[in-house]
Formats: sequence, structure tokens, C-alpha cells
Amino acid sequence: MNYWLMKTEPETFSWDDLTRDKKAGWDGVRNFQARTHLKNMKVGDQAFFYHTGDEKAVVGIAKITKEHYPDPTDNEWVAVEIVPVKKLKKPVTLAQIKADKRLSDMVLVKASRLSVQPVKPDEFDKVVSLSEAG
Repeated sequence: MNYWLMKTEPETFSWDDLTRDKKAGWDGVRNFQARTHLKNMKVGDQAFFYHTGDEKAVVGIAKITKEHYPDPTDNEWVAVEIVPVKKLKKPVTLAQIKADKRLSDMVLVKASRLSVQPVKPDEFDKVVSLSEAG
């Protein structure tokens, strides 16, 4: 299994929207590197659901349920389908991630504007543990 991070503006599509809808097509991505990551996603992979804007935090975990297909908004691009797995106990902010030396190589730290990005398994586990820390 691979791990990912998918960014969204919460006022456009939030974690609450995903949980209400129970699944969503992740479309509208218009970045070549992000498109490559979408194409590499496999059914069963998990992804952090990240709110951008003022929040700047990982808020939940989603699962890929359908591999890349033509984006319905522009078939030169691709989309994937996701479902919610769980809301994190506490959001993990970008500031917390940047402050943790063990996460200094995370793509989110090095290329923070990339909307879809890979996450290493140990980084995924560390962010989850940060959400559960008292």
C-alpha cells in the first residue's frame, strides 16, 4: 500500500463534505506532477485529507476506491475516487509537521504547494501519532 496527501480548500470541498457524501471523485487537479501521483494511486492506498487556507492541517484519512480515470471536467486530466476512512483525533497542522525533525523530508515541507503528493509510510504513522498525542 502507498500513502498520499491530497489538499483541498475546505470552503470548496471539506472533510465534512466527504463524510456527508460518503465518496467523491478527486478531480480538477491541473498540475503535471500531481497528475502523475494520481495515476500512481492504487485501490486501497490511503491518503491524508489536508485542508488548505487558514487551517493548513491534516484532518482525516481517505482511501482510494477507484484508480485514475478521465477527469469529467477535462478528459486530458485524471481523477480518482476516494471514501472517508476516519477523521483524525486532532488536526495536525503544517506548523506541527514543520516543527518535527522526523518529518523534515516530507514533501509537504519541501514542496508545500503541490496539491497531491506521496507520503512515506513512517511519515504517515508519525502524523497519525501526532493527531493522537495528548
